[in-house]
Amino acid sequence: MSTRTFLLIAIAVAAAVFLAARLVNNDYVFFAGYTVLQFIVLATAWNILGGYTGYVNFGSAAFFALGAYVTVFFYKFHPLPIPVLMMIAGLTAGLVGLGMGYLTLRLRGTFFAIATLALAVVLQTLVVNWDYVGGSRGAYIVRPSDVPVIGPYIHYLFLLMLALVVIALGAARSIERSQLGYGFAAIRDDELAAEASGVPTLRLKLVATTLSGALMGMAGAPFPYYIGYLQPSSAFGLEYAVNAIAMPMIGGTASWVGPLIGAILLGSLQQVATVTISSAVNVLIVGLLLIGFVIIAPNGIVGLVERWRRGRDR
Repeated sequence: MSTRTFLLIAIAVAAAVFLAARLVNNDYVFFAGYTVLQFIVLATAWNILGGYTGYVNFGSAAFFALGAYVTVFFYKFHPLPIPVLMMIAGLTAGLVGLGMGYLTLRLRGTFFAIATLALAVVLQTLVVNWDYVGGSRGAYIVRPSDVPVIGPYIHYLFLLMLALVVIALGAARSIERSQLGYGFAAIRDDELAAEASGVPTLRLKLVATTLSGALMGMAGAPFPYYIGYLQPSSAFGLEYAVNAIAMPMIGGTASWVGPLIGAILLGSLQQVATVTISSAVNVLIVGLLLIGFVIIAPNGIVGLVERWRRGRDR
C-alpha cells in the first residue's frame, strides 16, 4: 500500500470516527476520546526515537509540557488559532529535541535515558519560576463555548487531535518503510556496526529526536484549552512519561501499528477506570499491564500476533 493510499484510508477512518462520536451525542465521548487520541500521538512520537532507533526517552512529558506552555505564552501575549499554535509548538519542541539530541546522543543506554529525564526536571523548574506563564500557581485558559459549523469546542479539539493522529501515523509509517527507517533500524540493532558500515548515525539520531519532540509538542499545544487550567504538575505529569513508554511497548515497538494498538487499549482502559473506580489507579493499570506483557509478550501485541502466525504457517 502506497503512502498516499494509506493517508486516504486514514482520513476516511478519522472522518468515520468523528461522525460516529457525533452520533453518540455525548460530550464525554469527546473528552475521553481526545485523551486517547493524544496518547496515540505521544506513543507514536516516542516510538520514532525509542522503538525505531532504540534510544529510550524518559523526557516525553517535557516536550508535551513545552507545547502546552507555548500555548499559554501566546494566550497571554497574543492569542492565535490552535492550528497555528500547534505548528509553533511543534517547531519549538523540535528545536529543543534537536538541541537535546546534539548534547546527549553521544551517551547511550541508561545514561541517555537519565539525561532525558534531567531535561524534564530542568524545564519544569524553569516553568515553575516563570511568572509570565503562571509559575507554580498555574494559568487559566478561557476557551470559547463553541465553534462555528463544528459546534461545541470539545468537538473542535477532538477533530484537531484526530487530524494530528493521521499526520503522526502517516509520518511513522513512511519512516518505517523508507531509507531513513532502515538507518534507524541499523542503529537500533548494532550502532557500532552501523557506523562501521558508513551509516551517518549521529545525523539520523538528531532527525529522530527532532521529529519525536516536534510531534509531542504539537500534541501538547491544545491541552491548555482542553483542561482549562494548566499547572506544572499537570503538564509535567507522570502519566505522560509513563504512558508514552508503556503504550508502544505493550502494542509493539517494531511497527507503527504497535503504538496505535497500545494507546487505544491502555487509554481506553484508563478512561473506563477513571469513570468506574478512580483516576488514581491509571498508573497502577499501566504498571500491571507492562509487567504482564514483559513476561508473556516482550515484543508486544504485534510481536505476539506475528509469532502466532509463524507458528500457524509452520
